[in-house]
Amino acid sequence: MDPDSAHGETPAAAAAPTITRRPTTYTARSLLTLPTPLPSQEAPRPGPAAQSSSSSLSRRTMTNHRVLISAAIVALLLAACTAAAAITITRKQQQQQHKKPSAASAGCDVFGAGSWVADESYPLYDSASCPFIRAEFDCKRFRRPDTAYLKFRWQPSPPCSQLPRFDGAALLRMWSGKKVMFVGDSLALNQYESLLCLIHAAVPGATTTVSPRSGKIDPSTTVAFQEYNVTLVYYLTHYLVDLVNEKAGRILKLDSIDQARNWLGADVLVFDSWHWWPRTGPTQPWDYMEEDGKLVKDMDRSLAFTKALNTWARWVDANLVQTSTKVFFQGISPSHYKGQEWGASAKKTCMGETEPLNSTAPYPGGPIPQQAILKSALAGMAKPVYLLDFTFLSQLRKDAHPTKYDGGIFGGDCTHWCIAGLPDTWNVLFYAALLGQS
Repeated sequence: MDPDSAHGETPAAAAAPTITRRPTTYTARSLLTLPTPLPSQEAPRPGPAAQSSSSSLSRRTMTNHRVLISAAIVALLLAACTAAAAITITRKQQQQQHKKPSAASAGCDVFGAGSWVADESYPLYDSASCPFIRAEFDCKRFRRPDTAYLKFRWQPSPPCSQLPRFDGAALLRMWSGKKVMFVGDSLALNQYESLLCLIHAAVPGATTTVSPRSGKIDPSTTVAFQEYNVTLVYYLTHYLVDLVNEKAGRILKLDSIDQARNWLGADVLVFDSWHWWPRTGPTQPWDYMEEDGKLVKDMDRSLAFTKALNTWARWVDANLVQTSTKVFFQGISPSHYKGQEWGASAKKTCMGETEPLNSTAPYPGGPIPQQAILKSALAGMAKPVYLLDFTFLSQLRKDAHPTKYDGGIFGGDCTHWCIAGLPDTWNVLFYAALLGQS
């Protein structure tokens, strides 16, 4: 996919202006207006000398007219060629919008078919040397004793080729002068911080600035790689749509997305949502939902998610179709609190898990239903959005969560992911998708 084009309907080339030929009048008005001789009149027959002079003048006049006509035709042909070239380029760009990742080939599914293979060249960096990891993701810092979870590489099944090795320096060059923004909840933050670590490992001496300096997310945080003029932003929003405080209470507005004005101007946008939608009780951050000006105490959460996604999709189509912004959506990240989902006992969680599932069979717990809702929303959009469909390959990684090695922030965390770890593979796939679009 290459959104350098406008993504709208490609206008047909303008019809070439018509040259109308008459004995004494020449017309090519849209590009060149030729002098029109006066209508001929009866006159006394000239003598021989005058006839010779007149004949010479007539020949010169006709020669000049032929030159002008030739110039007009050349100009018309050039204009037609230019229009045709523009159409060809636009069509090529539209085709590039739907390019697969660089590892993909016909019949290849880089996300949905493959296995985790041991690779001693992993992890791709030492998390102890990365200054961008928050405590809750930094499993090594809190002395997780096993390390096998760091040493697995995702290998898509044939006919896919091996995924490209992540090259942080090449990515910075690709993004020179650009702004990249991750928008969503803490799973988007997981991927964002992994990406920062991968890039930092490639250019450890690069000058970076963090804003705000405290690293506090309110509602965003920014890291700039100054020599490359690349800015990476994380913008926190749990639902994508607006959550506002009003007299009635905290209102989740399913058809309002005013906060999206903060996302304009980004060259690459990566979105995610769903993790917060099922929450109830004390961890639910809203009192009412609102749609069409009407408040409701609650509704089916998948239905609410659908409505919010449709609001987001309308905003993207209204604001980004005519831009070169590349848009991605992170697949729904799974949790591992129910052992029966991977064939263990119902009481089993991710605690103590040290190996991934390695089966080409469907995940025992089945697909996450909301993934189908997300795919449906993306399929109906005018703006091409690339789905980073991480769900299945992440379902296999019951071993990759922080569990109790999160500094006591969550305790028994089977939702987020260790960094270094699984999110690095998400970013390898993200990198492959970007290469496929370049």
